[in-house]
Amino acid sequence: MLDTIIFYKTVITGIGATLVMDSWSLCQRLILKIPPLNYALVGRWILWLPQGKFRHRTILSASQIRGENLIGWLFHYLTGILFAVIPLLLNGRVWFYEPSLFMGVLTGLLTLLAPFLILQPAFGFGIAASLTPRPWVARLLSLITHIAYGVGLYGITAVMASSS
Repeated sequence: MLDTIIFYKTVITGIGATLVMDSWSLCQRLILKIPPLNYALVGRWILWLPQGKFRHRTILSASQIRGENLIGWLFHYLTGILFAVIPLLLNGRVWFYEPSLFMGVLTGLLTLLAPFLILQPAFGFGIAASLTPRPWVARLLSLITHIAYGVGLYGITAVMASSS
């Protein structure tokens, strides 16, 4: 029973933190006029995988595949749920009863490894966006977005802890 509760709490915090991350991206787009990641590109990358294409010269020049937007968004939220396991691994079940902002932000920072070392190189953008026109801007935006995820993870967990 306890494992089922932990599972559901992890799913809820993962979805909630991803929503916070997406809210930040929306504010970034509307207020700062900086476009967020196009999750259709993530879907395109995933849909090319069964065809043996892991790395692209640039994902922008890869042919579009029907359903890539939906697949990209689903993968984004599934990844948010998966990453919500990190504080549980680092802090144990106490995370859900005594969450800390430090652990949430640390988790957000750890999740940067995925775009820096997997997605961006696979998209043809280089390690940590090194092949993009403004790599430090791309890195900073990724950093802020993933910190927003970590803050969201903490916030959602704190709300759940206070109501139980």
